[in-house]
Order: sequence, then C-alpha cells, then structure tokens
Amino acid sequence: MHENETQNLSKEAALEALLFHYGEPINVKNATKLLNLKKEECEKIIYEYEKKLKENPERGLTLLKKEDKIQLVTKPELREIAQKLIEEEFKQELSPASLETLTIIAYLGPIPRSTIDYIRGVNSSFILRNLYLRGLVERNIEEGKGNLYYYQTSFDFLKHMGLTKQEELPEYQKYKNVLESFEIQTQQESI
Repeated sequence: MHENETQNLSKEAALEALLFHYGEPINVKNATKLLNLKKEECEKIIYEYEKKLKENPERGLTLLKKEDKIQLVTKPELREIAQKLIEEEFKQELSPASLETLTIIAYLGPIPRSTIDYIRGVNSSFILRNLYLRGLVERNIEEGKGNLYYYQTSFDFLKHMGLTKQEELPEYQKYKNVLESFEIQTQQESI
C-alpha cells in the first residue's frame, strides 16, 4: 500500500468514525472542519467512501446524501433488521437509559445531542431516535445556533404526563438554572 493510500484510508476511517458517532445528518462543511481537511479533499474522501460502501455487498451500511448533508445509514435492502429492532423496542417499556435521556430533555430542553451525550457520558443517538419514533421528543434546528438539532419534549409527552406545559415538572426551575449556570461557565472557559 502506498503512503497516499494509507493516508486516505485513515481519513476515510476518521470520516466513518465521525459519521458513526454523530449518528444524525451532518453538514459537509462541519465534517470538513471537524476532520481538519480542505473542502475538495473532504468531498473526495466522501465520494471514495460512498463508492466503497456501494461496491461491497458484504457491507450493511451506505452513505445517505441530501443537499449538503451526509449520514451513515443501514442499506435499504436490510431495513427488515432495523424494523425488527424498532418493533422490539416498542414492545418493551422504556429502559433506564431512555428514561434518563427523556428526563434530561424534559428538564433541560431544548438541548443539543452533544450536551445530552456529555451529561450522560455516552452516545445517545439510538435512544434519541427511539424516543423520537415513540413521539415523546421533537427535534428542531434553532436559528442562530448552527445546524444542530435541539431536542425537546413533545405534546404527547406532556399529555402522557398530565401536564399543560414543561414548567409544571417537579423542581423544573431548579434544574433549568443548573443548565444555565453550566452554559455560562462553558462560555467563560472558552474565552
């Protein structure tokens, strides 16, 4: 293997790791920045990675591209596996990890996944997708805060809990103040 091929392989591996960890559609511009690449180089790596996934029938993943965003997803021909997983999840009650994530969103939302991951100490993509599919959380992009999804509880969550608004949760303001203090501290540290 030539040195150039090895470098591309490690850059492809970095792209794959980024897509896997991010778990949601990511803007190519953000991927370029996070991978510390030039735009043309990143686009070439994305193209090569997409080509490898398509050409190899042994792979269960593909690269989904829409406008300026990309996402690592299950190949359409394997959707039965994903469907079984979702059906199995819906048969079960919410796991402790799901309840923990839902609580974080209920008290601190709207909140980006990166903050949820930071608080929990693990990647929450699968749990967030499950909560979203169950209709317990919504995700939106907030203007002026980049292209991140911000999660908040849904109307169905409020109805299920017997609440008319999020602020009626027990000790809501106390936990909201904790988040605001954390955000102020984080901003001051980055200066």
